[in-house]
Amino acid sequence: MSENIFNHLLTSDSLFKNREVLHHGFIPENLPHRDKEIESLVHNLVEALHGQIPSNMILYGQPGLGKTAATRHVCQQLLARGKELGRTINTVEVNCCTVDTKYRVLAQLANDLVEDSSKHVPFTGWPTDKVFDRLRENMDSLGGVHIFVLDEIDHLVKRHGDDILYPLTSLNYELRNSRCCIIGITNDLQFTDMLDARIASRLGSEDVAFSPYNAQQIEDILENRAHAGVREGALSGGVIKLCSALAAQEHGDARRALDLLRVAVHKADIKGAKSVTTEHVRLAQNQLQFDQMTPVISGLPFHQKLVLYSILLNESNGLTNVSTGEIYSVYQMTCHNASVTPLVSRSIGNVVKNLDTLGLVTTKTTSLGRYGRSNRINSCIPSNIDPIPIMLGADEGMKPVINATYRLQSRL
Repeated sequence: MSENIFNHLLTSDSLFKNREVLHHGFIPENLPHRDKEIESLVHNLVEALHGQIPSNMILYGQPGLGKTAATRHVCQQLLARGKELGRTINTVEVNCCTVDTKYRVLAQLANDLVEDSSKHVPFTGWPTDKVFDRLRENMDSLGGVHIFVLDEIDHLVKRHGDDILYPLTSLNYELRNSRCCIIGITNDLQFTDMLDARIASRLGSEDVAFSPYNAQQIEDILENRAHAGVREGALSGGVIKLCSALAAQEHGDARRALDLLRVAVHKADIKGAKSVTTEHVRLAQNQLQFDQMTPVISGLPFHQKLVLYSILLNESNGLTNVSTGEIYSVYQMTCHNASVTPLVSRSIGNVVKNLDTLGLVTTKTTSLGRYGRSNRINSCIPSNIDPIPIMLGADEGMKPVINATYRLQSRL
């Protein structure tokens, strides 16, 4: 009988001590450089230990700044202290990116409070009012204080509006035997601008802004995690510093630094290396960029692929800082080759804006004096990623576009 194909991996010495420590979801005992933000959460949520109602809160900040980790850390400590004091405190966290409808959010809040399946809300089929009633029943049957954490709350509001938030922020007026507090976590610094003024006032009683980490702070975080997650002596000099510097360039995102370190250790493991080097970090960076960009490019609507390809064609012809007019001229040719009707010229600006938001192009507005302003556009796809085969693999309609010959004009 042949040897099992996993045996050699099970018996090999890994450079990891505990891989889980380097994942986003791991909550360490200490969160470096978030003392002020944690203190704001603690000063508010301590009211639950007194049997009072904590204020609703909104936590702001770009991805990877520790908003979710800090909230989970504080909630864990709150539950532990509440148990010691005999206080009934419950926390429920809902990720509004994955649980993305009003019905499903309410159902998860109601169901996570109780183990008895007879009190659970079905996956679908109930009127929303009935789901709210079951949520209130479950809250009152448990009593105490309930902390509801709505992570990525801006995604829910952008997709379905803010009508779910008014009844949630009104729960304390209707509950008989319990109280609740809502914590909204958002990456959008203008989140409250999307809300009705009454909801914004109720939800944003206390705001906490998380500022980006600098390179030294990310280095401290990585040192802390590496000590618990990577074998002693497995990291060569400069690995932590390079991971930190690369992540600091991307808005001070600690999650990016963790990804870089975890993938770099994995790369070294695969190669059978005795230690992780900066070369492994560079390989990890290339892989993460590819993994991040590929679904973004392949998922573009067809006309957005055509506009992106038009920008790339201009650049292959030596044109940089192209205008929307130059893009539109080439875009019309791509539409002819694809046998589709072009969008009107004024729509191209919106398409470019979306490509900019996705991180595929950069747009810079320049003054033309008395002739007004003009946008100058360049692609910003990393050099190690070729977007053309990605677009071709994702959409058969791109084949005649990419295989066609174009007569492009140069600037005088």
